[in-house]
Amino acid sequence: MKPVATLIIARGEREGRRFQQTYKIDFEPGESVLDALRRIHSERDATLAFRYSCINANACKECMLLLDGKVVYACTARLEARKMLLKPLPNKPLIRDLVTEIAAPDERIGRFAPLDKP
Repeated sequence: MKPVATLIIARGEREGRRFQQTYKIDFEPGESVLDALRRIHSERDATLAFRYSCINANACKECMLLLDGKVVYACTARLEARKMLLKPLPNKPLIRDLVTEIAAPDERIGRFAPLDKP
């Protein structure tokens, strides 16, 4: 029997009900947590929201999340054949599931008033 990784993922939106959803996937040695999230998203649940830009390079800093209570980059954290609890970053505004607002307030799109039309 093939080893299994169990990802328990915090789901829901900022204003909505929060819940945990469990995904059991075949464990593949060498995979990152981001690889597992991408596999879940493409093969099982396209509604799962998480953020990333690069893959396995730790260059963009967008895939940060809590893994078993510790802040990690999903692209460099290794998937393990055990239960792993994934939550969004604490103390950041939640957007949905594992996605939080990571840009500083003065760097966010939409912070400027729209230009007046002539």
